[in-house]
Amino acid sequence: MLSTQDCMARVKFVKIVFNAIGAVKTKLSDEEIKSESPENLEAKIEIFPEYAEGLEGIDGFSHLLIFFCLHQVTEKQRALLKARPRRLVKHGLSLEDLPLVGVFCLDSPHRPNPIGLSVVRLLSREHRVLRVKGLDAFDGTPIIDIKPYSPSRRVETIELPGWYEELLAKLKERMVTLPDF
Repeated sequence: MLSTQDCMARVKFVKIVFNAIGAVKTKLSDEEIKSESPENLEAKIEIFPEYAEGLEGIDGFSHLLIFFCLHQVTEKQRALLKARPRRLVKHGLSLEDLPLVGVFCLDSPHRPNPIGLSVVRLLSREHRVLRVKGLDAFDGTPIIDIKPYSPSRRVETIELPGWYEELLAKLKERMVTLPDF
């Protein structure tokens, strides 16, 4: 049996390859998507014909988890391990107000493995096309996977770190209400 250290050494160099199962279709520009609150964004997800059978039974779910590849992230951006929640600058906070934290604490697209995740509302399905709301992905973004949002995934109570709660309080002082950032 391998030691934990040996397992970690092996896993560290494993290359993972995914095949896209579909792509995002939206008429919005990348800049419009960046500037809009995700919950307001509507898009279509077109599933490739060879994966269409995988949609059978998806009708009736109100929400889905959409996993996608952040395909426009550069190698330099993938090397960043710390960032500021810059999305909050447009809500009146200065860069100096924003803490420098690890990318695993943020929704920043700049991360070692550029994988995006959105919880979306399923508005409708027509054959291989899902019309969704809440997907903050650009036109042509490769879809990696889809899972149903089911009761077993629901979290009733969450806890947030102090820096996060402080930023929410600063936003509240400015009369800005955000469900998340």
